[in-house]
Amino acid sequence: MAEFDPEKFEDKYANYFTELQRTYKQAFETMNDRYDSELVHAIDQQILAESEPFYEGDGEFRIELPDDPTDRLSGVLVVDDEKVETVLDRYVEEIEAEIRSVFGLND
Repeated sequence: MAEFDPEKFEDKYANYFTELQRTYKQAFETMNDRYDSELVHAIDQQILAESEPFYEGDGEFRIELPDDPTDRLSGVLVVDDEKVETVLDRYVEEIEAEIRSVFGLND
């Protein structure tokens, strides 16, 4: 477990790149086991690849998604926006939980 420093997180890719890679990978594996793997892979590659984690304080993180995330999915699936949004929301929650876990900030 990496020691977390909120100030160092402002330059997260220089200070915590390995930890963040691990959190996204672990979240992907969890989601891939529980949901349609084609949809999870599409969300990972076409939406979350452009996301960015931010530290909100008090052990909480926020994942900022690109604009119009459901519109970014192309050529892979025929899935309604509601299903994409549900799986995406759950995926983001999983990433945030993994980040808290990696940094020992679980409730």
